[in-house]
Amino acid sequence: MIKLAKKYDVIIVGTGVAGLNCALNITPDKSVLVICKETPDKSDSYLAQGGICRLPEESDYDSYYEDTMRAGHYENNPEAVEAMIRGSQEVINDLICYGVDFAREEDGSLAYTKEGGHSRPRICFHEDTTGREITSKLMKVARSRRNILIVPYITMLDIICDDEQCYGIVVRDGKNGRLYKLFADYTVLASGGIGGVFENSTNFRILTGDALAICLKHGIAVDHINYIQIHPTTLYSKKKGRRFLISESVRGEGAVLLDKNFQRFTDELKPRDIVTAEIRKQMQKDGTDHVWLDMRPIPREEVISHFPGIVQHCLNEGYDVFRECIPVVPSQHYFMGGIRSDTKGATTMPRLYAVGETCCNGVHGKNRLASNSLLESLLFAKRAAQDIDVNYSPIDREKAIAAKNALNLAEYSNSAKLLKSYKQMVLDAIGQENIRCAEAQAQQQGEKR
Repeated sequence: MIKLAKKYDVIIVGTGVAGLNCALNITPDKSVLVICKETPDKSDSYLAQGGICRLPEESDYDSYYEDTMRAGHYENNPEAVEAMIRGSQEVINDLICYGVDFAREEDGSLAYTKEGGHSRPRICFHEDTTGREITSKLMKVARSRRNILIVPYITMLDIICDDEQCYGIVVRDGKNGRLYKLFADYTVLASGGIGGVFENSTNFRILTGDALAICLKHGIAVDHINYIQIHPTTLYSKKKGRRFLISESVRGEGAVLLDKNFQRFTDELKPRDIVTAEIRKQMQKDGTDHVWLDMRPIPREEVISHFPGIVQHCLNEGYDVFRECIPVVPSQHYFMGGIRSDTKGATTMPRLYAVGETCCNGVHGKNRLASNSLLESLLFAKRAAQDIDVNYSPIDREKAIAAKNALNLAEYSNSAKLLKSYKQMVLDAIGQENIRCAEAQAQQQGEKR
């Protein structure tokens, strides 16, 4: 059993690519604690299939920038988009140095695939398990670092803070139920998305937006909490639990969407929100619970080499993609809103950072372009680590102790009840923001008349 110390230099909540890459870029002389609710592989990063974007060459910059902005309905933060694209080659180089095995052409150069919303192939990949490949390699390196401690089954219940800054977190050990109040000079929230609050989602059920609720509770700025992306194609099932994603790159390589009469009804390579809307429209027209995805237009050899995981999962569910179409349906997939952070990961509370899907730096706008998520998470996590190192200073011990002593420990006595209240807090905030946006839209339409 691992006994947690009372103080760490940096505490990171989450073991996806954002949390791990942040940890790896903190200088080795700093003690880093990385925690997660369950086992480290229970992150959406691990599930990512399609790939990770990379600027192939300078001549593609304008096109890549426009594709990202168009997908985001031009609500993106231009500074964040530029930083992401300009930093994409460095991110891929870092990953290769960590041992990530990307697909290659015969001449040894990186192979690229194309997904919906992209005007050209620019996505690096490892079969259809890119997220697992990246996450596992980062985890291997992180575990080899003497200054990094990764502890599973630790749930964050709150942050330790006052009106001035963050001093650490309150956690519960899922194995023995023990409560810990941990100090940290810097705290990084990298706890992923909010799919666990929805009935149908590609996310792990444990991802319920706890960090988001905690920030709402303490008045830390949260942006666009209702910007929730639906993935157009997840394998239709009546079983309960997480929905299996059929990667965007399947359509990028030639798969087509068909209605109940097996007729093609849309352009499969439009941005996700548009394809989702077309699928829902067709389902309503047909009176069905799903549409069909036909992978047979893709050469068999390519399907075998590029999508082995999808092929096997479909076989397990009784579908042979080489002989028949598979039923697909839209499901909640990604969260574009989140805890407000700048392009260095800093939130509106000093000493508190947020990176990855749990944050909102505006890079995705209203709708994420396919395969920008891993890139965004890795890049801004590294920038957060660099910002922490450059500006490093220890917490004021007296203020930290005062903030800890001000905690109401009774609030954490029933962690299940507390987490349930956090989940409801997130749902309520989404509902309120939807109402506010609808009212604002109605007002704008009225003014136009």
